[in-house]
Amino acid sequence: MSAEAELSAVLQGDGQREPARASRVWRRLAARAADTALPWLLPVALVALWVAGAAQGWISPQVLPPPLFVWETLRDLALDGDLWRHVSTSFMRVGVGFAVGTSLGLALGSAMGLSRRFEAYVLPTFNALVQIPVLAWLPFVLLIVGIGEPLKYILIAKAALVPVALNTLQGFRQTPVALREVGQVYGYSRRQQVLEIVLPHAVPTLFTGIRLGFTKAWLSLVVVELVASSEGLGYLIVYGRQLFQLDLVMAAVIVVGAIGYAIDRLLDRLETTVHRRRPGGAAP
Repeated sequence: MSAEAELSAVLQGDGQREPARASRVWRRLAARAADTALPWLLPVALVALWVAGAAQGWISPQVLPPPLFVWETLRDLALDGDLWRHVSTSFMRVGVGFAVGTSLGLALGSAMGLSRRFEAYVLPTFNALVQIPVLAWLPFVLLIVGIGEPLKYILIAKAALVPVALNTLQGFRQTPVALREVGQVYGYSRRQQVLEIVLPHAVPTLFTGIRLGFTKAWLSLVVVELVASSEGLGYLIVYGRQLFQLDLVMAAVIVVGAIGYAIDRLLDRLETTVHRRRPGGAAP
């Protein structure tokens, strides 16, 4: 019974135990409200400090624009259609790069997970290459494909590929040995073992890798657009900096953070759903 339903039952009932029971339910409701409000305390405090700093003139408006000024800039961008144009461009780039990187990551991780010999050949070199950040690859890829859209797709795909491949490998390796032996006893072919034993146990880890891959792809998108782009949210940040319009920079940063947070929350909910629907699984 939920706390709300239990409280309703308490209010409708009577008896000597009802006051103590009602007190316990109220404490549960208060604890739940505190848990809901706690993550918002720091953002609200930062916004309040921003408002106070702008009102008191602690920092020059040219360095720290007032919140109202940033809001007006964000509203004007939305009304003019520029914001949606830059957002759609960024989404197209991250969508293509993420799809390519995820596909390659799943294929590479599956190959390493199914073959110890292939893993021994590939994994050490792969682990060495993934330590190189996206910006370090930029000059090399720039010489090969130029400054056009393929540059963005390649770097975003590289960022997404790494966590997807590593989590796929981990997911394939975490299948209990006992289940594999049961499959062998029942005469399962290798294909049946992968589809009916290995893959179901690997799905939660695969989904975690995909979630991390999208996060990395989104971060890499902004970095790439900061350096080599004429459209997109990253370009909007650079454009505002070049014109010394800090209100434009902060508006674009807020949009980037809000979209990234919303996507992460959505993927977190989907991941929780996957864990709960897994046979014998529970939400983490």
